[in-house]
Parts: sequence; C-alpha cells; structure tokens
Amino acid sequence: MAGASLLTLLDDISVILDDVSVMTKVAAKKTAGVLGDDLALNAEQVTGVKASRELPVVWAVAKGSFINKLILVPAALLISTIYPPLVTFLLMCGGLFLAYEGAEKVIHKFWPHILPHDEEQNARRQANADETVDLVAFEKGKIKGAIRTDFILSAEIIVIALGSAAGASLLEKSLVLSIIAIAITVGVYGLVAGIVRMDDVGLHLMKQSGNIKQKVGAFLVSAAPKLMKFLSIAGTLAMFLVGGGILVHGIDFLYHGVENLAHLTGMFESVTTTLLNGLVGLVVGVVMVAILTIIGKIRGKDKDASSAH
Repeated sequence: MAGASLLTLLDDISVILDDVSVMTKVAAKKTAGVLGDDLALNAEQVTGVKASRELPVVWAVAKGSFINKLILVPAALLISTIYPPLVTFLLMCGGLFLAYEGAEKVIHKFWPHILPHDEEQNARRQANADETVDLVAFEKGKIKGAIRTDFILSAEIIVIALGSAAGASLLEKSLVLSIIAIAITVGVYGLVAGIVRMDDVGLHLMKQSGNIKQKVGAFLVSAAPKLMKFLSIAGTLAMFLVGGGILVHGIDFLYHGVENLAHLTGMFESVTTTLLNGLVGLVVGVVMVAILTIIGKIRGKDKDASSAH
C-alpha cells in the first residue's frame, strides 16, 4: 500500500514537472522579444564606461535584477489569485511603456532636436576623462536607473510568462515563473558580461603568438562595436514588436483587424502579423511621445510663468 502511494506520488510529480517543462518552453518563446530588448538595453548601460568598471556595473545591475524578480514573482502570483484582470491591465501598461521607449529612441536618433537633449552620455564621458571624479559614486545613479528599467522589463516578462501558464495550478505557476526568472537573469547578465569584455579578450589574443589566435582576436575587436550596434537596433525593434503585440492582443478590434489583414496574405500570414504588431507599436509609441512632450512643455511654461511672478 505504501509502495503504491509512493508510486502515485512520483507519478504526480512527474506529470507536474512535465507540464511545467512544456509551459516554461512556451513562456520562453513568448518572452523572447522582451529578452532581446532586455539584453540590448543592459549591454547599452555600460557603453562609455571605463573597462575596469564594466563588470562591476553589470554585477551591480544583475544583483538589483535578482531583487526585482524576488518582488515581482510573488506579487504576480498574488495578483493573479486575488484579481486576475489586473494582470491584463498591467500587461497593457507594459506594452505602452515599451512602445513609448522605442519611439523615443527612434526620435532621439533621427530627429534629436524634437525632444529635450539627453545629457547622460556627455556627462558620463566627462566623468571618465576627469581623474578627480569618483566613478563608483557617479555610477550609482546610472545603476539605479538601469535597475528601474530592468524592473519594468522583468515585470513584462513575468506577466507574459504568467499568461502562458493560465489555467495551471498555483504550484505549477510558481515553478514556471521561478525557472523563467532565474534563467533570464543569469542568461541576460551572463551574455552582457561576455559582450562587454569581448574586445578585451580580442586584444589579449592579438598579443599572443600564433596566427590563428591573432586573427580571432582581431575579429573579436572589430566585431564588438558592431554587435553592440546590432543589439541596440534589435532591442528597439523588439520594443515595437513586443509592445505592439501586447496592445493588439489586449484590444479586440485591433486584434481582429490585424488577424483579418494578415489572413489575406496567405502563406505570409505570420510575418504580416508580426509586422502589423510592430507598426501598431510604432504608431502608439509616437503618439505617446507627442502627448508627453506637449505636457512637459506646458508644465515648463507654467513653471517659468510662476517663477516670473
């Protein structure tokens, strides 16, 4: 009897683990776009930082990311248990944020005069050039900003993963979210650490004896800046694709409109759906940037008027 109970327990555990494995794979696929964006954004965080400070900055943000996940996973499970519709609302807010961030990046890149100039990069360069500046203290503000951005992206990933586990038991949801949270944090920040040190590895190999080592080193040195640029572009595209996809799935008339248009393209339906999602993300993002810029200018005028009096 005890043996039969043990076998039943083991069978139940096996079924749960199998279900968790399937749901984790689905969640990983659905969050791939945000992961690409997360990777690109975090790789950009150390652009312009002195080589000796790159890994400490990555490690500091990674620790903050783990703390973010420790807060977000229980919070997501609690919200989904108490009031599930709130998860959808938060997901839509995340989609709006991603679309806004993507549009702001594009406008800053091609029409920088439209938006207020971002002095962060210039300040970072000046700090790096000035030996009297305490870089550790200077970087604290930057690290805090990176952790805040990570919190939003992590929330997006957790909510998407939670949506892929809809209908599962609380235990299965907890396991799926925990596995995703740990895997993405280790994976993203491990890759970021590797990317930012790639040029240093290349320089080291170039100094070694042996033609092959030197060629590999030269390739890594030349590839590092190109990879960073590619990640920046890919991250921006991911913002539109993921943000737009979330908004389309959350608004019925948009979802059916995209679905009907994509269906007309036949074998290119999935590609068309992706492109339309990205277009929705771009349009919504540009509209949000315009609205927030106008509000910012109105507030600025009000402050100037009040200070004049």
